Amino acid sequence: MGQLSFEVLLSHSPRDITQKGYEKKRSKLIGAYLPQPPAANGAAAVRCRLQHSEGAARRMLRTANIGVCDIREAAARERAASTAGNRPLFYFRFGVDQALPQERRTPVTPSSSSRYHRRRSSGSRDERYRSDVHTEAVQAALAKHKERKMAVPMPSKRRSLVVQTSMDAYTPPDTSSGSEDEGSVQGDSQGTPTSSQGSINMEHWISQAIHGSTTSTTSSSSTQSGGSGAAHRLADVMAQTHIENHSAPPDVTTYTSEHSIQVERPQGSTARVAPKYGNAELMETGDGVPVSSRVSAKIQQLVNTLKRPKRPPLREFFVDDFEELLEVQQPDPNQPKPEGAQMLAMRGEQLGVVTNWPPSLEAALQRWGTISPKAPCLTTMDTNGKPLYILTYGKLWTRSMKVAYNILHKLGTKQEPMVRPGDRVTLVFPNNDPAAFMVAFYGCLLAEVVPVPIEVPLTRKDAGSQQIGFLLGSCGVTVALTSDACHKGLPKSPTGEIPQFKGWPKLLWFVTESKHLSKPPRDWFPHIKDANNDTAYIEYKTCKDGSVLGVTVTRIALLTHCQALTQACGYTEAETIVNVLDFKKDVGLWHGILTSVMNMMHVISIPYSLMKVNPLSWIQKVCQYKAKVACVKSRDMHWALVAHRDQRDINLSSLRMLIVADGANPWSISSCDAFLNVFQSKGLRQEVICPCASSPEALTVAIRRPTDDSNQPPGRGVLSMHGLTYGVIRVDSEEKLSVLTVQDVGLVMPGAIMCSVKPDGIPQLCKTDEIGELCVCAIATGTSYYGLSGMTKNTFEVFPMTSSGGPITEYPFIRTGLLGFIGPGGLVFVIGKMDGLMVVSGRRHNADDIVATALAVEPMKFVYRGRIAVFSVSVLHDERIVIVAEQRPDSTEEDSFQWMSRVLQAIDSIHQVGVYCLALVPANTLPKTPLGGIHLSETKQLFLEGSLHPCNVLMCPHTCVTNLPKPRQKQPEIGPASVMVGNLVSGKRIAQASGRDLGQIEDNDQARKFLFLSEVLQWRAQTTPDHVLYTLLNCRGTIANSLTCVQLHKRAEKIAVMLMERGHLQDGDHVALVYPPGIDLIAAFYGCLYAGCVPITVRPPHPQNIATTLPTVKMIVEVSRSACLMTTQLICKLLRSREAAAAVDVRTWPPVLDTDDLPKKRPAQIYKPSNPDTLAYLDFSVSTTGMLAGVKMSHAATSAFCRSIKLQCELYPSREVAICLDPYCGLGFVLWCLCSVYSGHQSILIPPSELETNPALWLLAVSQYKVRDTFCSYSVMELCTKGLGSQTESLKARGLDLSRVRTCVVVAEERPRIALTQSFSKLFKDLGLHPRAVSTSLGCRVNLAICLQGTSGPDPTTVYVDMRALRHDRVRLVERGSPHSLPLMESGKILPGVRIIIANPETKGPLGDSHLGEIWVHSTHNASGYFTIYGDESLQSDHFNSRLSFGDTQTIWARTGYLGFLRRTELTDANGERHDALYVVGALDEAMELRGMRYHPIDIETSVIRAHKSITECAVFTWTNLLVVVVELDGSEQEALDLVPLVTNVVLEEHYLIVGVVVVVDIGVIPINSRGEKQRMHLRDGFLADQLDPIYVAYNM
Repeated sequence: MGQLSFEVLLSHSPRDITQKGYEKKRSKLIGAYLPQPPAANGAAAVRCRLQHSEGAARRMLRTANIGVCDIREAAARERAASTAGNRPLFYFRFGVDQALPQERRTPVTPSSSSRYHRRRSSGSRDERYRSDVHTEAVQAALAKHKERKMAVPMPSKRRSLVVQTSMDAYTPPDTSSGSEDEGSVQGDSQGTPTSSQGSINMEHWISQAIHGSTTSTTSSSSTQSGGSGAAHRLADVMAQTHIENHSAPPDVTTYTSEHSIQVERPQGSTARVAPKYGNAELMETGDGVPVSSRVSAKIQQLVNTLKRPKRPPLREFFVDDFEELLEVQQPDPNQPKPEGAQMLAMRGEQLGVVTNWPPSLEAALQRWGTISPKAPCLTTMDTNGKPLYILTYGKLWTRSMKVAYNILHKLGTKQEPMVRPGDRVTLVFPNNDPAAFMVAFYGCLLAEVVPVPIEVPLTRKDAGSQQIGFLLGSCGVTVALTSDACHKGLPKSPTGEIPQFKGWPKLLWFVTESKHLSKPPRDWFPHIKDANNDTAYIEYKTCKDGSVLGVTVTRIALLTHCQALTQACGYTEAETIVNVLDFKKDVGLWHGILTSVMNMMHVISIPYSLMKVNPLSWIQKVCQYKAKVACVKSRDMHWALVAHRDQRDINLSSLRMLIVADGANPWSISSCDAFLNVFQSKGLRQEVICPCASSPEALTVAIRRPTDDSNQPPGRGVLSMHGLTYGVIRVDSEEKLSVLTVQDVGLVMPGAIMCSVKPDGIPQLCKTDEIGELCVCAIATGTSYYGLSGMTKNTFEVFPMTSSGGPITEYPFIRTGLLGFIGPGGLVFVIGKMDGLMVVSGRRHNADDIVATALAVEPMKFVYRGRIAVFSVSVLHDERIVIVAEQRPDSTEEDSFQWMSRVLQAIDSIHQVGVYCLALVPANTLPKTPLGGIHLSETKQLFLEGSLHPCNVLMCPHTCVTNLPKPRQKQPEIGPASVMVGNLVSGKRIAQASGRDLGQIEDNDQARKFLFLSEVLQWRAQTTPDHVLYTLLNCRGTIANSLTCVQLHKRAEKIAVMLMERGHLQDGDHVALVYPPGIDLIAAFYGCLYAGCVPITVRPPHPQNIATTLPTVKMIVEVSRSACLMTTQLICKLLRSREAAAAVDVRTWPPVLDTDDLPKKRPAQIYKPSNPDTLAYLDFSVSTTGMLAGVKMSHAATSAFCRSIKLQCELYPSREVAICLDPYCGLGFVLWCLCSVYSGHQSILIPPSELETNPALWLLAVSQYKVRDTFCSYSVMELCTKGLGSQTESLKARGLDLSRVRTCVVVAEERPRIALTQSFSKLFKDLGLHPRAVSTSLGCRVNLAICLQGTSGPDPTTVYVDMRALRHDRVRLVERGSPHSLPLMESGKILPGVRIIIANPETKGPLGDSHLGEIWVHSTHNASGYFTIYGDESLQSDHFNSRLSFGDTQTIWARTGYLGFLRRTELTDANGERHDALYVVGALDEAMELRGMRYHPIDIETSVIRAHKSITECAVFTWTNLLVVVVELDGSEQEALDLVPLVTNVVLEEHYLIVGVVVVVDIGVIPINSRGEKQRMHLRDGFLADQLDPIYVAYNM
């Protein structure tokens, strides 16, 4: 430093420039031109210039060759600068507000001591935030909001989750409370005024405020009545904000008939408890959406806020410019920018070398220990406040020597000592034993080993102790010094060993009490050197992310720091100092252990445990010992205030310095002011309060010097919070609500230089009116992070740059981690810490400021002060603010929710930032630091992994997520004429494909010569009468029943007789067949054909669940216009039971025939249809969207269908096929009932319901019968995967062998579930299953089987597509594993006789290869039309007969309603052609239109299921344009609320969508049909009718 030439002006003391006279003169001169600040402040608020005038700056540079300026000069220069009358930049108020009315300044004292006991259990972040001014500002902000009253839907909770049950927690708060102090406005989407509103003139604001106070009491309007003003206002507010939630509501199927659609679910499925949907009373909203009162009223409140845009159609042709870009936050053109000159570095006064300062700290200890051994060094207290022990300097000296000798000579052997000079040892001492710590610390210094003081590990899994362990490991610590009592208290193993703590190295525990140590020999003496650059000690520091670093402090830095503190604080020999702080680190260590010894001071140490019992103890000790100095935190001042209760005998006049260790926290100012207020009458002088700023890296950064001049008021600034978020210092000129009042933390340390640099990027010097990170250049600082050279370089070796790009000195500066600026007169102001910084949309917010605002909202009622954590999480490329607080056990649900919504408004008003998530957890559940504060990084970790277990959550993604991609807009269509050339569209091959041509296949298919299946059966009964067609297995795997050709024929004949004679049916009448899966169903079907009737297969009602399943049966019977119903005797009884009568009107059943009792005779003749195009049977099925649709299958289509399957699967009479499917509709019915009769193969029938008792039944049958082809459903496959996952070894032992399986086809009507098929293949690979055997089929209503992986031909292929492109109806193929990739598996091979084309569903034009569109199909086995569609008679007639709008306009196509694409592969088909693979993306009517894009529910559900281990199943649907996510929770109900933020996060991150409502339900609530498909529309109806009995419903704002 000596090289820097400075002219030091020694003539003035730092503030001795008659500031008052100068202020007087200046205000006279320019007072007329300054806007007067509101007089309420009382103090003459003076504006000081920060920019130095040109001349001053030049003069400056002449005096010092570099940009460093001396404090004393700075003050003088302020005068010169002030005359350059440019626009001043900010106010500084000098002096405490003298003019405040007395009663407003008195502190808030609790009504009873119990209140303060309750409050004191909190931790170290405690009471710093008690700012009455701030509380008033917050209340004023809330009062403003009260104008726009608005009820937020309160989350619904199951009673078991409610801490204290309150009656009204389950209905929407439709009337908001109107009492004056309870503004029930809830976070409207963005309460920030636009720039034009920002400059509202004063009268307007005042009139608004007055208006607000008069009307808000009566404005408790109800949001449910649509016409209420509140709802309109809400809609207006929302309309102006930037929530562009562009999403069209899905077509809602409204059920106007008296029937209600019921859930179709597997027979015998007792595992999934059926949800209670009955015939729910349905109301309708204006747009005809069925709702029920309670849920919908809440959702309505959310819905009003969001607009409904147009639905864009699929693009006709590929445009490659698609890119879904997240909005980049554009900088606000009106944001404040720094305008000052470049700042000058500020130099502290010279460190005066006093003649008798010791050359090292050990030398000081030796001096005092030998010349005044009786002088007291340290007095410790017990929990009653009685002196426990007095350590004198003599004892400290001799004991430290003893410790030093024992460390060096008594550990290990003489030849191999465990500890050598320079090694690190850790010091583990409890907070109530400073004497033992002090002896051990100085023992280490004397032995020249490096002490690493840490906290006592309380448990094996203490929140931060694992990280501490990593620090010890990296420092190579092998020895831990500790006290006797502490050693006894550590957790022990049964053998008495101290266990190794998690993450800790193996340690030798060494007790330092004198009685355990051997005396050093007479001739042994510690080697006392002058201070050098060896490491003296390592202080640990916890980072923002929870990791722990060790800051090394050298011996010279240690000594210089003590000297600087001695000079700055004016310490003299034998002064008494009271220390309340932790003596192991930071200010407590520096003043209470180190500097005190240098000056032979007497330290009175007050342990934390005593403060808890008696918060006044430190004040009493100051009086008792007439202490000159006290070291406290603002928390200790606050506790003393709360407890002081007019103590008579308090006298603080002895204090010359009250060091406030956390003075760098801007919120400490309120504690300081309040403390001064109360204790001024007890002898406390204003100038005694000395805030200081410190950091682990830079040690003491600045400290206010004690002065004798009480006329010198401290400096303070009232800064605009808005300006600070842009890093700019501005005086608050707006409504005085969002201000930060800061006090100075004194001047730069003696011998140091300070500057502030931009917080990110290269360390460039700030301007004078800019906030930056304070950097210090001095000897008295830390030198490195132990063992981390890279991080050390970034923090300890910083060279601040001037705007011209050169460094300001050749010496490195150290980043302090403090944000602030150097104000007038060289005063240092700190406005926050880098660690607490959250950058949201480019603006910087400090966690402490947010905490202060949250606590100012009626704080004491609902949450604990000091038990509140604020941090940010990164979601969708921006930081999002999360607040977690501990809720008081005595507050009700409504109270907490009210408080939460008020906190959101307050933060919105004061900080203009949205809170992403606000969570309340039960008292005492947040992880703590050793000193009782909240462990922030651990809390954040718990939040992110979903194990925080909150009891209340309020998410506001609509408010704060503003960077979603722009909603998709409709593009102009390209006209067809210009682009269609031959078979090309826009230069691409038209997407079309077909199976083999049926006409050209030569085979010896005898059945071909018959037009009707009934004829085929008669032919088989004659030619191969004893050939077994069907074998039915029971749950034990034994044959329950079987049918040969002739048995089936005879049985069918008897049923035909029964229909004609007992049922009196004509040919063409419809007959409902209500049978369990089995042989009876098949016989009844052919009986109908023999009698000329039209059969309809219907799933029988479930005996355990009649109320839900019987209405579906009744509905199908009625809709199909069945003239009679055939069933078994058992089901007959069920239909007439009392339970059935309760569910449906049993009098309206058609005649019921019981086929267990058949007539003995044969029919006169078997009916033969006149025309193959007449109706053979009806196929009824409930789609996933809740539509019941019956399709007509003609005789010709039925025969063609059977032939197509026979050819694809190569089925012959010698074959055996195992079928584990439900036989009621689609391909399942065809395989179960029809194919064997046509092809003659044997079908082994396994009812899926039997697998619930014996999951291995299907696979054992496949193995036992050596089956080559088998068919199953997804639900069967899932049952096997989940139920047999752990049993593969035992199955192998039972001889299960799947190596003969050639094809295992999953019969489905959806996108292939690739994860399930892959895990199934992987699981059973060990049992011989070939991975290529598993494939899927595709069917739909218009064609029951389009694709089916046959025996020949290439294996099914998988491609990866970009999920973001899919939303825009594009297909973009990507590599496996690339971000946003989605695997799609081919849906099997196209069946013979089937042609496919991909068309645009809106324009009906053909699309090119690899383009997404609707799959259209042309085939002889297409169904011939809907039989009636229940609930929507006018459903497009073009489903069965559509034509393309251009190209081949002659062919008649059926529209499947599925989106997919064709892709020509490199593989070859059996016929030598290149293979066209069909990929299904999803059903059009399932897809959700949100933000103008098309989403498939399964994609969102897959993401959600991955979000947390407790989510077992998930279903999503939209209601109007809100996305509702229902998750099934497998875990305790306490975990329910953990899921809400995680679900919201994952959907935002992966799908760019905001979840509107999260519903957490029990396992089995999401209804699933027999095909294993989710019935999302039933779920939706159940949700709206309030029938789900959810554990928790969260409404995201």
